Amino acid sequence: MNLELLESFGQNYPEEADGTLDCISMALTCTFNRWGTLLAVGCNDGRIVIWDFLTRGIAKIISAHIHPVCSLCWSRDGHKLVSASTDNIVSQWDVLSGDCDQRFRFPSPILKVQYHPRDQNKVLVCPMKSAPVMLTLSDSKHVVLPVDDDSDLNVVASFDRRGEYIYTGNAKGKILVLKTDTQDLVASFRVTTGTSNTTAIKSIEFARKGSCFLINTADRIIRVYDGREILTCGRDGEPEPMQKLQDLVNRTPWKKCCFSGDGEYIVAGSARQHALYIWEKSIGNLVKILHGTRGELLLDVAWHPVRPIIASISSGVVSIWAQNQVENWSAFAPDFKELDENVEYEERESEFDIEDEDKSEPEQTGADAAEDEEVDVTSVDPIAAFCSSDEELEDSKALLYLPIAPEVEDPEENPYGPPPDAVQTSLMEEGTGSEKKRQSSADGPQPPKKKTKTTNIELQGVPNDEVHPLLGVKGDGKSKKKQAGRPKGSKGKEKDSPFKPKLYKGDRGLPLEGAAKGRVQAEPSQPLTAGGAISELL
Repeated sequence: MNLELLESFGQNYPEEADGTLDCISMALTCTFNRWGTLLAVGCNDGRIVIWDFLTRGIAKIISAHIHPVCSLCWSRDGHKLVSASTDNIVSQWDVLSGDCDQRFRFPSPILKVQYHPRDQNKVLVCPMKSAPVMLTLSDSKHVVLPVDDDSDLNVVASFDRRGEYIYTGNAKGKILVLKTDTQDLVASFRVTTGTSNTTAIKSIEFARKGSCFLINTADRIIRVYDGREILTCGRDGEPEPMQKLQDLVNRTPWKKCCFSGDGEYIVAGSARQHALYIWEKSIGNLVKILHGTRGELLLDVAWHPVRPIIASISSGVVSIWAQNQVENWSAFAPDFKELDENVEYEERESEFDIEDEDKSEPEQTGADAAEDEEVDVTSVDPIAAFCSSDEELEDSKALLYLPIAPEVEDPEENPYGPPPDAVQTSLMEEGTGSEKKRQSSADGPQPPKKKTKTTNIELQGVPNDEVHPLLGVKGDGKSKKKQAGRPKGSKGKEKDSPFKPKLYKGDRGLPLEGAAKGRVQAEPSQPLTAGGAISELL
């Protein structure tokens, strides 16, 4: 598909529902990689489901956390994922292998995690009731970002498009612009309503192209600013927003807002219902309202980086919104005609001859002469949609797709292995050796995995008893109806302190007690049969 042609035809925003993605477990958050080829979905049971977005099939499932996944972010090259769960843990994952590279434990719930757009060694973390924290993954160190008012710590933060600056916003409407490398304050301003009252900042989102960003505030207005103007105004500036977007009729509060891939449109998801409002950024007019199922609440919204496609989450299911594709066969050739009924065709005398005798020899014109020139079919031009404005070439090491292993219906039937009799005799000869091999296969794969490093992040003056907004407010009866987290293997989990380091077996998140029990149960006193041995080894 030629991506350069996408912007040439029609409007560039979705118009109707285009199916759903069912992750089996409840979906809570989703995010596209930089090219839109993979969609990562964080689920209620702690799993991360990675969808191949072209085939709309599951490419990989990572058993990431025990508690619900509340935030996800792809690295720039697509090889890493950083995730946060409601038990205050931030983890980095290798997408190809599914292994956990690093784990950080925070004292309070995590609202958002974000990779540095150009340096995947840095991760921005927004804990509840705390100043934002920037993690350096190589040495597991962290830096607490400066805030405007130490008493007001309801702070949201975001990297700008290239990661040169960090924008933070607090509950009093104050926006600070910090230099990423030095954390120095370079600009600041206050978001005010018409009566000069301040309003709380709910989120800050940047466009993938251009210098624009939006601020979602508690007064139900989305303000669009130009980042260059903010930097020009400096400290305590008074920049005017380019656009103010709101629902004047229903006074809708916004759950999640984001830009389109080209930065020309803005979508906002309602906090009251499954409804998506789409505005044109340049004019500020509302162009489309997409309505989902009535009575459902929206959890997350993500716009595809390249195409006019939106993914939204409600009731644990990912809904896809796209354009209505109408087949127009007359667009293929100028002399192509659509027929309503069959027409008898009269062929010319020499139409299907190998050599057309009636054909007259045309003179070699400039266009025909150019056809004889050699055409370069080996070199591949970079796709402009996949390159930033300061880049000429695509990332050669980028991970665009995941290899999918074929599903084997009956894994015990091994057509290429030795016959069952040979397996049985070899197992009987090995004796105690097979017991050890079986024990090690029950414990995990043969190559020993390195233990994931867990770093405790200590923040001064942060309360330890905060509950993540996804789990409901403390003392709320509604949050107790549906227990979040994995249904299996969670016995006794509630008794543990969320900050006490737990010993994990591998990366499956299984406590060592359960692993030990499973090992004891997997040691029958009777000798193994061939079928049982193969299933144990598998």
